[in-house]
Amino acid sequence: MDSLIPFTTSGSLVDCVDRKMLVVLRDGRKLQGVLRSYDQFANLVLEDTVERIYHQDVFAELKRGLFLIRGENVVLLGEIDLDQEDDVPLRQVDWAVLEPYHRQEIIDKKHRDEAKAQILYERKGFCKEGGEGDGY
Repeated sequence: MDSLIPFTTSGSLVDCVDRKMLVVLRDGRKLQGVLRSYDQFANLVLEDTVERIYHQDVFAELKRGLFLIRGENVVLLGEIDLDQEDDVPLRQVDWAVLEPYHRQEIIDKKHRDEAKAQILYERKGFCKEGGEGDGY
């Protein structure tokens, strides 16, 4: 009977080892790399990691190499379909070209989130506690 219960722990990652994965972190960064190892806390080791940023219909990549990710910072982990990876209708540009737009988007999002938090605090009595990246 127990064999019918699906894994809901880090043990479910066993099939993902040595596969190309996308990891979205609490701070919003998106990393792609080959999952090489993990532990009981879902800490991950990615090899050949690149960080990707997006703006409209373009993206840029920055090579990060070997990357250790603390499990509590992972919001999403998914396997990249290698057959469909090249079919994405996005154009790659240089990191230096896209980074200013990306930074401005982060600043704009922070201002919107602060305004929302203030409205919820004033009108609904919500607490404004929590740090950066606690939205997940």
